[in-house]
Amino acid sequence: MTTVIAFIIIFGALVFFHEAGHFYFAKRAGILCREFAIGFGPKVLSFRKNETLYTIRLLPIGGYVRMAGEDQEMIDLKAGQRVGLIMNDQEKVEKIIINGKDRYTDIRIIEVEEADLDHSLTIKGYEEGDDEVLKTYSLTKEAMIVEDQVETQIAPWDRQFASKSLGKRAMTIFAGPMMNFVLAIVIFTILAIIQGVPVNNPVLGKLTNDGAAKQAGLHEGDTVISIDGSEISSWEDIVEVIQKHPGEEIMFTVERDHKTMDIPVTPKAEKDGKEEIGRIGVNSPVEKSPLKVATYGVQQTYQWTIEIFRMLGKLVTGQFSIDMLSGPVGIYKSTEVVAKSGVTFLMKWAALLSINLGIMNLLPIPALDGGRLLFFGVEALRGKPIDRQKEGMVHFIGFMLLMLLMIIVTWNDIQRFFL
Repeated sequence: MTTVIAFIIIFGALVFFHEAGHFYFAKRAGILCREFAIGFGPKVLSFRKNETLYTIRLLPIGGYVRMAGEDQEMIDLKAGQRVGLIMNDQEKVEKIIINGKDRYTDIRIIEVEEADLDHSLTIKGYEEGDDEVLKTYSLTKEAMIVEDQVETQIAPWDRQFASKSLGKRAMTIFAGPMMNFVLAIVIFTILAIIQGVPVNNPVLGKLTNDGAAKQAGLHEGDTVISIDGSEISSWEDIVEVIQKHPGEEIMFTVERDHKTMDIPVTPKAEKDGKEEIGRIGVNSPVEKSPLKVATYGVQQTYQWTIEIFRMLGKLVTGQFSIDMLSGPVGIYKSTEVVAKSGVTFLMKWAALLSINLGIMNLLPIPALDGGRLLFFGVEALRGKPIDRQKEGMVHFIGFMLLMLLMIIVTWNDIQRFFL
């Protein structure tokens, strides 16, 4: 149950911050956001606030913000179609009733001649009982189309995604991955406030109660001078020597209270992937200076970003197999392992996943944010946008290929963990 809760919280936070980035900059640009969704598939929970429907959906494989103008926008009112109009006090149309017109009393039935729901916001038609006179009806900018008792707000051209400048559209798309990096910075900064910032001094930090270091008689704050006669000048030197001697006794020479003493320690052997390494149950030394804490989040996010790009490079060159990738199942199982180590380890895990999500979405792959940004780059070079149908087809094909990759990766995870 702990793993399930941890997974839901981490997944929800990563997707929420990502989509919140899209949502905030879309709203700032004046784009009508029809839906803010966490997950895909059938709705589990939903509520409406102002113009937007907020939903939690069944499949935990992402989320989306549905912006006006990205898909087939509205029902196309055709000549000869009979619809009902509900007017406000200023004699402007506030609701267009497509079917079920008999449910309404104060309604005008018209036969549509033509309609423009994007620019002029007008409907021309013949009112029931007066077929001779063609009338023009103006719509409010927030008018609703009602079909099967479901209300959908119209989107005038100036509220649609495509109407905005290239810069505003690009920022709206880039904001999603950007917020994942911001979230990682925030998490690492909180960790620095809680735990302090690790420093590379040859000094022992906190010792675990069941670790070999405490059992051997080492103390927090001991300065390590040498191990087995080899001089030690940094925390990294300590870690390197310990990991190379699983199950073997090594001699620590430390300084404590201005006295030098020799203490034998036998690192416990632990599995790290396919390798066996030594651990003695001691943490690195830390400091909590305001400057270190303030910069730690950015530094860690930058370093892990570089590391993830390095791993992506290995995937491209074939040094990293696709079988080593993980999908939702693999992430769930890794979360289960990390959850056993405590809240701070879960927080670091969430930060790493957030960086991963940000990077993956910035890759120039169709259907991902990076793919859309690539099209914006081409638009900037050409001076005009690529045909929307062609771009939509490229993104659709990319989405299907991503779903196929997701299925393959998930199947590999199932085989690895359950079969």
